Amino acid sequence: MSAHIRGQFRPLWEWAGLAVALGAGVFLARAPLTATVALIGLALLLVGTVAEPLVGLVAGAFLGLLRAYLQTEVPQIPAQVGHLFIALALASHWARGLLRRDLPLPLERPHPAFPLFLPLLAFLGVAMLSLWNATDPFLSYGLPELVKWAEMGLILWLVAERADAHRLPWLVAGVVAIGVFQAAVGLYQFGLRGEGPEHFLIPGTPFYRAYGTFEQPNPYAGTMGMLLALTVGIGGARFFSRPARREWPGLILLAAAGGLMAAALIASWSRGAWIGFAAAAGAIALALPRRARWGILLAGVLVVLFLALYAAGLLPARVVARLTDFAADLRIQDVRGVGISSANYAVIERLAHWRSALEMWRYHFWTGVGFGGYEPAYPAFALINWPIALGHAHNIYLNLLAETGLIGLSVYLLFWGLVFGWTWRATRRADGLARGVAIGLLGAWTQLTVHHFFDNLYVNNVHLLIGLFLGILAVVRGSTVPPPRMGRFLGRPSSGA
Repeated sequence: MSAHIRGQFRPLWEWAGLAVALGAGVFLARAPLTATVALIGLALLLVGTVAEPLVGLVAGAFLGLLRAYLQTEVPQIPAQVGHLFIALALASHWARGLLRRDLPLPLERPHPAFPLFLPLLAFLGVAMLSLWNATDPFLSYGLPELVKWAEMGLILWLVAERADAHRLPWLVAGVVAIGVFQAAVGLYQFGLRGEGPEHFLIPGTPFYRAYGTFEQPNPYAGTMGMLLALTVGIGGARFFSRPARREWPGLILLAAAGGLMAAALIASWSRGAWIGFAAAAGAIALALPRRARWGILLAGVLVVLFLALYAAGLLPARVVARLTDFAADLRIQDVRGVGISSANYAVIERLAHWRSALEMWRYHFWTGVGFGGYEPAYPAFALINWPIALGHAHNIYLNLLAETGLIGLSVYLLFWGLVFGWTWRATRRADGLARGVAIGLLGAWTQLTVHHFFDNLYVNNVHLLIGLFLGILAVVRGSTVPPPRMGRFLGRPSSGA
C-alpha cells in the first residue's frame, strides 16, 4: 500500500480506533470489577505475546493450568483459553520468521531443538501407528492426546529459537511465578479457607488437601514437585557457587518461593508426589557438585539423614503413616477377592486399573488399543467391582503399554532416557544460571518419572509446562550463559559450583 493511499485512509483508521476505545471503555465501566481486571490483564498479555512470543508461552502455561478451575467455577471463560496464547505466540514467531525469510525447521542438526525434537517425533509416529486399528474408531480420545504431544514439540521449537542468554532469566522467573501462584492457592485451600470438598478432608485434622486450580490433589502435587525441583536446583547451584553480596536478594526471593512450593506440596497430602520429590532431591544432590563422587556422597548423606530421622521417630507420625500404610495392599495380582474398605479403597482401585491395563496389553501386544484409548477400551477389561474407568490407569507406563503396546512404551522410554542423558550432560558442562536450571530440570524429570508410577501427569494442560521445560533444556544444553540484563535476577555465571 503506497504512502498516498495510507494517507487517504488515515482518518478512517483513527475514527475506527476511537470507536473501539470508546466501546471498550463503556463495556469495562459497566462490567464487574473482577471481570474488568481479568479483561485488562488478558489484553495486556495479548499485546505482550505479539511483542514477545515467550510472554505468550508463559501466559499460556499459566492459564492452561486453570483449565479445571475455569471449567467448574467460571464457565463463562473458555476453559482452554491458555491454548489461545500458545497459538498466538507461535503465529507471532512464525510471522517474524516469514518476514525475515528465516524460519529454520528443527529437523536439521544445527537447530538447538533438533536432538530433542527428533525422538519426540518418533514417539508421535508410534502413537499414530497405534491408532491404525484403535478401539475408539472415531479417535475422539486419541486425537486430543496426539495434539498434546504435538503442542509440546511446537513449544520446544519456539523456546529453543527465542530464549537466548538474555531472555532465559525472564523465562525462568515466569515459570517460578507460576509455581508461587499455584502454591498460594493450594495453601489457602489447605488451612486458610476453612472449608472444602468433604472427600479432601485429611482424616483426624481440620485441614483439607491442597489441589490448586487442578480440582485434584495428585496431579497438582506432581506439578508442584516439578516446579519446586526447578527452583531448588537453581537456588542450590547459586548457593554453592559462593554468590556475591548483590546476589543475595535474588536468592532470598528464590528461597521464599521454594518454601511456599514445599509447603503446598506437603499440604497436597499426595504420596506419589512426596516419593517423587524425595527422588528428585536425590537427583539434585547428585548433580550439584561438579565431581560425581562428591555428588554420590551428598545424595548418600541425604538418604542416611532421612533414615536416621525415621529411626529416631522424629518424622511427623501422620506423614510416616501416609507414606507406609499402602504397602500392605500394594501387589500386582487379581484384586477381585480383596475386601474393600475406606482405608484401602484408593490403593485397590489403582491396582484394579493396573490389572486392566495389563489385560489390554496382553490382547494388543505390539501396538495397544490405541493412543488415548484406555477409557473406551476399559469396559471390556474391567474387573468385578470396578466397572467405571478413571480415564487412565494411574500409572503412565502401564497406561502406554495398554494404549500403544510394547513399541510405544519402548520409544517413550527411549525419549525420556535421552532427555535425562542430555540434562545430565548440561549439568556437567554449563555454567552459572544455565547450570542451575539444568540441575533443576534433572530434578523435575525425576519427579515426573517417579510420580508417573502412581498417576498420569499429562492432564489439566501440564503438558504445556513440560513443553516449556523441554525448550529450556534445549537452551541450556551444553551452554554457558553470560550475565543477564535483568539486574542479575539469579546471579552471575561462575566457573564452578
